[in-house]
Amino acid sequence: MTAMTRWNPLAEFEDILDRYNRQIANRGTDPDTSGNREILQKTDWAPSVDITENNDAFVITAELPGIRKEDVKVSVQDGVLTIQGERSFENTEDDSRRHRVERFYGHFSRSFTLPENVDDENIKANYRDGVLELTLAKQHKAKPRAIEVEVN
Repeated sequence: MTAMTRWNPLAEFEDILDRYNRQIANRGTDPDTSGNREILQKTDWAPSVDITENNDAFVITAELPGIRKEDVKVSVQDGVLTIQGERSFENTEDDSRRHRVERFYGHFSRSFTLPENVDDENIKANYRDGVLELTLAKQHKAKPRAIEVEVN
């Protein structure tokens, strides 16, 4: 008797979309002689992130298991926050054969357009146990106030 497996078309679609995105991401152009940057940045994988908001800040939490904090770079340029780095493949020298490799290795990059009310000069980063937490403080604009005008 054979076991039946339920077909999930969405899972297959997500797999196809993931492979397509990897192919597109790997087609960056080499910088030309004028020194222009790559149009598409070459990445091998993208870490999962959560983005939350409270009254004072936005918080971005990224899962980066197995990556040292020295291998993670966070930058802000032209209102875009970018998290990038690399996870090296664990190459073993013994005679063991790999039967399955599901973890992602290589260069990663995630970019986020910042809202206008983020104070990009006041971003705090905390890295612990493979989790990067970025706290992006909000700029508090002056509250509108009524001005009483006397009419003569």
